[in-house]
Formats: sequence, C-alpha cells, structure tokens
Amino acid sequence: MTSSTTKPDAVQPDAETAETAVYLFDDWFDPIEAGLRDRVRDFIETMIRSELDAALARPRYARRPDASEGVADPGVAGHRHGSRTRTLTGTFGSTEITVPRARLKTGDGTTSEWKSKALRAYQRRTKAADALIASTYLAGTNTRRVRRALAALFGGAVGKDTVSRVWRKVKTDWEAWNARSLSDEPIVRLILDGTVVRVRLDRKATSISLLVVIGVREDGQKVLLAVRDMGGETTEAWRTVLDDLIARGLRRPEFLIVDGAPGLEKAIAAVWNGVPLQRCTVHKHRNLLGHAPERLHEEITADYTDMIYAATAEEIEQRRKAFVRKWRLRHRAVADSLEEAGDALFAFTRLPPSQWRSARTSNAIERLHEEFKRRIKTQTVLPSADTAAMLFWALLASGQIIMRKVDGWQTLTTRISDRVLGLDPRIDRAA
Repeated sequence: MTSSTTKPDAVQPDAETAETAVYLFDDWFDPIEAGLRDRVRDFIETMIRSELDAALARPRYARRPDASEGVADPGVAGHRHGSRTRTLTGTFGSTEITVPRARLKTGDGTTSEWKSKALRAYQRRTKAADALIASTYLAGTNTRRVRRALAALFGGAVGKDTVSRVWRKVKTDWEAWNARSLSDEPIVRLILDGTVVRVRLDRKATSISLLVVIGVREDGQKVLLAVRDMGGETTEAWRTVLDDLIARGLRRPEFLIVDGAPGLEKAIAAVWNGVPLQRCTVHKHRNLLGHAPERLHEEITADYTDMIYAATAEEIEQRRKAFVRKWRLRHRAVADSLEEAGDALFAFTRLPPSQWRSARTSNAIERLHEEFKRRIKTQTVLPSADTAAMLFWALLASGQIIMRKVDGWQTLTTRISDRVLGLDPRIDRAA
C-alpha cells in the first residue's frame, strides 16, 4: 500500500496560476497616478535630450555654430548617432525610455561616447527608488517580501535580488562612516555593550557578538560611535574597538557606563584608567537574583530597589551597608555578588541627581539591541557578520530609530573632575 505525499493542486498552485491571480489592491485604479506615469517618459526623455543639446551647443538636426559667427561657446565637437532604449524604475513606477547617443571629439583627436549626467551608465533605478527599497527592508521586511510590499508601486519589477543589490550600495556609506574622524565630536560620556546575533558563516548558523559604543555629546544627544562584529566580548576584541575610536580622534570621556563584562572593563582600564566607571544596576540586579532561590527574589528586589533609587547619596550608602549586613546572614552569595561590583555600582552618585536616571543603567543601548533584534526577527539568520553590523548602523543612519537626549542633559557641562576636587561637598561626603 502506498500513500501520496504530494499536496493537492488546489493547495499548490502552479506558476501560471500564481502569475494570473488577482490579489487585494490589484484592481484599484487611480486616474491621477495613471496620467502622471504616462507623462513621465516624455519628461525624462526631454530632460536627457536637452542635456545633449547643451553639450553639443545645438539642437537636433542643427549644424554646429562656428567661432567666427560670434558665438562665445560653440560647445563640444561631436555628432549624434541614434538612440537606445532603457527600462528605468523610479517612485513613478517602471517605464521604458529612449536615450539619445552621441560621439564627442577629445583633445587627442579621438572620439568617446557621450554620457548623461542625469542618467548614469547602466542605471536601472533612480536613487529615490533605491532609498525606498532599502527603507522598506530596514523597516522589518525581508528580501522576499519586499516585492509584494512594493508591487503596486513598481509593478513587480523589484525582487529579492534587486533588494540585495540595493543593500550592497549602502556599503559605501557604511565604510565612510567607519573611517570618519571623531575629533570634532564633543563626547562626554560613553555607553558600551555587546549583543549576540546569528549569522551565516561557512554555510552554518553561528552566533557572533556585535560590540556597540554610544556616545553622549555635551548637549545630551546620543550618537552611535561604533558597531563592530567580533568573535566575542573578550579583552582583545574590546581593545580593538577602543583603539580604533582613539585613533580616529575620540577624546577621553568623562564617564563610562558598562554592563559588567570583565573583558570590557580590562580593555577600558588599559586605555582610560581613572575614568569613572558605572556598572549597570539592572544587570547587577539580575546577577543578584541568579545567586538566590526564587522564594527570595521578591525580598531581594525590594531591598535592592530601595537602595539604588534612594533620594541622596548618603541614603544610598546607608542602605548599601544595611543590604550587605542583612544578606550576608540571609544568603551570603547575594551579599558577595553586590560587593563584587564595588563602588562602580554607585558611580552615578558622583553626578548631579538630575543625571542619575540616565547614568544608572545601560538601558539606552539595551533598547537599541531590542529594536535591532525585532527588526531581524523576520530573517532569523543574517547572511554575514558584516551585514549584521551594517544593518545595526543603517537603522540609526536612516532614521528608522531615533535616539533622544539623556535625562539631565542640562548639567552635562559640569565636569566630574571638578566635583572630585571638592567643589561639591555632598559628593565628597558620599565618596
């Protein structure tokens, strides 16, 4: 007895049926759109012909003026020789245009093909169309679904291969961004963290770490400074990222926020020893809960929250001592975990209270990680490590993600070094 594993034809329509199927919105007709697209071809062809007329200094079928006729600029010597057709896709849709051809004489007596400045060689899409395709991809649509999403606009002229080619064009801007100078960036604070993504390496899905650095300017605006694909969050990996930032002119920051990764802290100590370092209080809270049974989680959370969110530095210090005393008796591993962080967990108290909310945690960068992973959820595995880093950058560079100013930015110009020297008595007592 045999059984068929092939699904019925009704479930698996053939290619011809799929091509002729009518989907929602396919039969919507807009006379304004239709009329505009009919006139686009004439407009583009007129623009290119006018460009050639200007280069030759004469319209079609006219002779070239002679210098003896008093013409200031007789133009370039040359002649037209026919035309060629080209399909051009833009925000106006897809249209076939006729492009004139010409040969221009050069200084050495030879001739060269005339090239339009408006329509680049081998151009099949306008820059606006490429930007729209890339933006749709960045918004969370994978390469295969972009065609359906933009079908009404481009008439099915955009497939997954087109999306991939457009995306590769972004690489030029990405490389320029990675090489830009940072000497003019008024950075006063850095937030550093890593996130894990899955990419395809040697045809296998592999987890890699993206190391991300966000800077905070003097006016409080957060900016992305670096995103690099590395094998992991080792000291060597972070040192490579930091050395690159310094080589490009990044000045010594005044405050650092990290998640507590030992490799990162060692790399920072090697290049910026002495800069106040803040361990993320949210990460430490998770660490404390990981050292205790679930029945104690609620009590630990209540004590930890009372300590971290106390109103003054003095209250925080008092509750810190009380927390250690209590949990050394109740569950020593919890107290040991808190003491492991040391003063780095409370470095935010050296700042004005208006900045505490933004300086206590690395939430600013964590939110970026969450949005990035939401964006790549439709793809599961990214095609390469470089693509992962470039996509992270592009989400910010394209405006898909906008970072706001940090809380308390009005007091960022107050230097921490001044407060340490005793200009703020409250901070001295807390220290």
